[in-house]
Amino acid sequence: MTPTTTPTDPTRDSSPPAGALAGRREWAALGVLMLPLLLVSMDVSVLYFAIPAITADLEPSGTQQLWIFDIYAFVLAGLLMTMGALGDRFGRRRLLLAGAAAFGAASLVAAYANSAETLIAARAVLGLGGATLMPSTMALLRTMFTDPGQRAKAIGLWSGVMTGGIALGSVLSGVLVQYFWWGSVFLVNLPAMAMLLLLGPLLLPESRSPEPGRFDLVSVPLSLAAVLPVVYGLKEIPTEGWNVRYVVSVTVGLLFAALFVHRQRTAAAPMIPPALLRVRGFSPALALNLLSSFAMLGSAFFTTQYLQSVLGMSALEAALWALLPSVLIGVAAPVAAGLVRRGVDRAYVVAGGFVVAAGGYGLLALAGADSLWVVLAGAGVLASGIVTVMSQVTDLALGAAPVERAGTASSLMETASEFGGALGMAVLGAIGTAVYRHGVGSEAPEAARQTLGGALAVAEGMPGDAGAGLVAVARGAFVDGMRGAAVTGAVLLLAAACLALRTLRATRPHPAAAPPHEHAQPDLARGAGNCAPSHARSAADEPA
Repeated sequence: MTPTTTPTDPTRDSSPPAGALAGRREWAALGVLMLPLLLVSMDVSVLYFAIPAITADLEPSGTQQLWIFDIYAFVLAGLLMTMGALGDRFGRRRLLLAGAAAFGAASLVAAYANSAETLIAARAVLGLGGATLMPSTMALLRTMFTDPGQRAKAIGLWSGVMTGGIALGSVLSGVLVQYFWWGSVFLVNLPAMAMLLLLGPLLLPESRSPEPGRFDLVSVPLSLAAVLPVVYGLKEIPTEGWNVRYVVSVTVGLLFAALFVHRQRTAAAPMIPPALLRVRGFSPALALNLLSSFAMLGSAFFTTQYLQSVLGMSALEAALWALLPSVLIGVAAPVAAGLVRRGVDRAYVVAGGFVVAAGGYGLLALAGADSLWVVLAGAGVLASGIVTVMSQVTDLALGAAPVERAGTASSLMETASEFGGALGMAVLGAIGTAVYRHGVGSEAPEAARQTLGGALAVAEGMPGDAGAGLVAVARGAFVDGMRGAAVTGAVLLLAAACLALRTLRATRPHPAAAPPHEHAQPDLARGAGNCAPSHARSAADEPA
């Protein structure tokens, strides 16, 4: 397999020709990409156990502590679309390596931060680096693995690493903080980023749109103003309730989202070409990806609290138990890809994944106040179903999108995941909280009515039987709330299965993508009519 240009040329596309089988170099490159991807996903949860030590050392205020946690996810979500579009224009490998350098440097600064302000700034730069790494890795998979079956396997691995990294992050932070100082949770990023910077130029092909057009700078602040207020409001509603401030935040974000959409429809060179959303199969994949993230993070809101606050586990013990459901994740994506390769309609595989995930919620609805194995089984079944969906809709979206828009398509999928996760926590969290407050009763102390953690704290200051009684009532009310949210989640997932059957059966599978120059369109909107036919069959749907 001979690349069209030398891999070191950052301005030309050096990806394999369409339909060519990937060799050892491409699979080795995939291994190099998985390490930074794992670390980026781990950084979402890596501070869970480190925050007490950070608080003791840096003495942040309550607001600063919240920003230490949240700034990473906010910057990451806000810049995904911008970075995906930049990668398409200036080179995905170039952007990936720049992001890795920024991520490594920010990790070093965070590890030795001597003030809360420095740590917050470093976490913000980590989010910026993560925003370049996530869509770039997915876009490079699209260009390195042009054979349908191989691409499906690679995307299955990508999905499993992303999902498993979030669970692994909290455990790793607990182990590191127990034996080292809190800065070690950031230093673990350095070897992987160094490896990527050394091996990336040798193994990864450069790829970019051959005719990228002018970059629309106006869309950058509009996308940030659309994403950040919505994600912020949705993340706060589950714990703080429907506070006017958060409702206004979401409303403002939606107004800017409308302005962003208008800009994309009227700009001569939009950041997100509207024609991309009209490519057959892409929009359904986007919507189904959002629903799968809704279900995954909506359940995590309850299961993590259940292990610690209902069963009384320590944080590290709860994180270790939470790793068990991840075993099923590693099996789900390869099985789904194998079914599609053997000719099973992708619509049935995705719908089946949603049904399996609904079964996981069904198990959570059966849990009582002492049902460890029921909750772990429910979480595992739910996760396996969701990973089945995610791996398939990601393959569908990347296969459907023109190769010159791989970075933009990847960033849209990641943004949909961020929105779906925040929305799942807000909606299901609000349902669970409402049931919890009703169960605790109006006569309970206000702090106890707000959260289960608040009730446990109040109970510690109450005399014997009164405190024990409040704990029992609060734990029972929380389990009732989890059941109510689980029933809602199961119903929504069954509806998502019906949606998948309806939308994906209407999507004809499409063939291996043509070489980039065959799809080059300076104005994608002008060529919208040509997009769907040229991608009429999906590689992963070809029989083995």
